[in-house]
Parts: sequence; C-alpha cells; structure tokens
Amino acid sequence: MRYLRLDTFLADWNRLPDIERAAVRAWLGDEFLPAVAAYEADPAGYRWPKHLRFERLGGVDGVCAITWSFAGPDGRATFHFDTFDGEPRLVWRRIGHHDIYRRP
Repeated sequence: MRYLRLDTFLADWNRLPDIERAAVRAWLGDEFLPAVAAYEADPAGYRWPKHLRFERLGGVDGVCAITWSFAGPDGRATFHFDTFDGEPRLVWRRIGHHDIYRRP
C-alpha cells in the first residue's frame, strides 16, 4: 500500500517531541503496518485489532482514527483510504493528541 502525508500531518509531526516521534515509529513497525497489510488483503472482512482503538469518525466521511499511545500523552492519528494509480493508498491527515479531533 502506498502512503501520503498531508501538510497538516507533517506540521503536526514536526511539533511532536523527539521521544513521541520515536514511539510512533516503533508503533508503526510493530503494530500498525502489519494491521494495514492484513486490511489490504481483505478490506471487507478485516477486523482491526482492539488495542489500536480503530474508529471511523462520525461527521467526517471516510476519516478513521487510531491510538498510538495510551500513556502520557494519549497519542492519536487520523487517516483515510483512497486510491492512486489504481492502488490503495493510506492518507495520513493528523497526528498528535486528542486536540487533532477538532479538525481531523
């Protein structure tokens, strides 16, 4: 699957402290990317692991959220899926803490 990071995501990323960016990188490799690969193989039947706290956000078509950290701070990220050149693509929208939900 391809990935795209929106400017809002990149600005959020640059505001994260180094220790949180390191935590996100570890979480991506250990938790999220394997889940995305499984989702890509069976999008209709896939059930996201409960520990990711995957949810579709109400009021914002197609936008999903996950939790990358439960311990101070409470880390969140938003994204949506689309296609690019006929291939599925995950578009990162925001990353940070609970306040990203104001404009996911």
